[in-house]
Formats: sequence, C-alpha cells, structure tokens
Amino acid sequence: MPGGRLTQQERQQIALGVADGLAYAEIARRLERPTSTITREVMRNGGPNGYRADLAHRATERRAHRRRQTTPRAPGTPELAHGRDPEAVREYEETFTTVLMQAGTPKMMARVLTCLYTTDNGSMTAAELVERLQVSPASISKAISFLESQGLVRRERDERRRERYVSDDDVWYQSMIASARGTTELAETARQGVGVLGPGTPAAVRLENISRFLDFISESIIRAADQARDVLYTQPEQTPDAPD
Repeated sequence: MPGGRLTQQERQQIALGVADGLAYAEIARRLERPTSTITREVMRNGGPNGYRADLAHRATERRAHRRRQTTPRAPGTPELAHGRDPEAVREYEETFTTVLMQAGTPKMMARVLTCLYTTDNGSMTAAELVERLQVSPASISKAISFLESQGLVRRERDERRRERYVSDDDVWYQSMIASARGTTELAETARQGVGVLGPGTPAAVRLENISRFLDFISESIIRAADQARDVLYTQPEQTPDAPD
C-alpha cells in the first residue's frame, strides 16, 4: 500500500470516482489506499458535491507550506503524553473528524467530539476546547448544546467548580438507546398514518411496512446495546512483568 501524500494524478482518479458515484471504499481499493484517506481527502476539500482535484491539490500544498512555517516547539514545552507523535496524532484527529462528518455530524460538533475522544481523561472545559480548536466560545457552546441533545456528551463540575464536558465510557450506550427511542417514536408515527390514510391503501401499506421495519430495528439496537454494554468498560490485559 503506497504511503505518503496523495499525488495530483491520484486526486484526479478520486474526482472521477466521486463523479461516477463510486463508494469511497471502492476508490480506495483502486488506488490501494486506506478508505479513511479517501474519505478525509474528499470531505476536507468540498465534499462529494464540490470535490475538485486541482483545487484539492493546491489546498494541500498551502496547508503543507503553512505547517513548514509554523514556529518550532519552544524548548521546555512538554511533549505529548505517552511519547505520542504530534503529527500522527494530528492526522488521526483529522481522520476521525472526517469520518464523523461523513456519518452526518456537523463539522464543529465532530471536532469537539474528536477532542474529547482523544483526550485521556475524556473531558475538557470550554476554555480548553477554545484553545485547542482555536474557535470562539460561542462556537463551543453551540456544539456542546447539540451534542448534549444527541446524548453524546454530558456536563459535570470538577473540584474547582469548573464546568467540564465529558464523553465517558457510557456515552455511546446512552446515545444508542436515545437513537433507538427516536426510531420507536418514528415507527409509531408511521403506524398512526395507517388509520388516517385508510387500511389497505397503497400509502397505508407503505407506512405499515415502514413502522414494522423501524420497530424491528429499534428493538434490535436496544437488545444489542444491552448485550454489548460491558465492552465499553473492557480494560486492556495486563502484560506480566518479565522475569529478572
């Protein structure tokens, strides 16, 4: 699998693939690249409806130029925790953000989620998010309100009474349950249309089938989430110390 930056020729192939309606995984297979690379490339350069190979290539060159001009880390500035490679972390955060956006999460909300997911303690204050993402406090407030409504973050106070935004081990479970409940409500609404439109009519049959389908999906999500909940709390196995 080739490494390094995408070439202009590869970007042209991506543009052709997107125009032809190919899935990102298929484009990636043809280029022998990771699917995440293709997804990130398209989403950060106009999305599926606005991707242009030449514009994407120039934008990448400008970003690379800006990084080269960035002031080197000052002596005494602490390294990233656990000896992490800053460039690798940045690339991974971009990938994670892009995948969340591809799944339908708005960009700022995706950036905030990525920050929380990639922070060891899983929580940050508004000031920390503002500094990390270089955006306004209002942008963070709006993103947090949206994520709270989706059950993806919660608020708590730390020992200094500061409000912290948390994405802990159980957030994904609660989010799945909230999603399933929303699906159940949609199924019930579809079912109500059967009586309104007249049982046996084409529209009523369509709505009845929709409600049955959504009921099955909702029940399956809840059952699977309950069965898999413990996975969210799995701790890595401890490697025994080597004998002296």
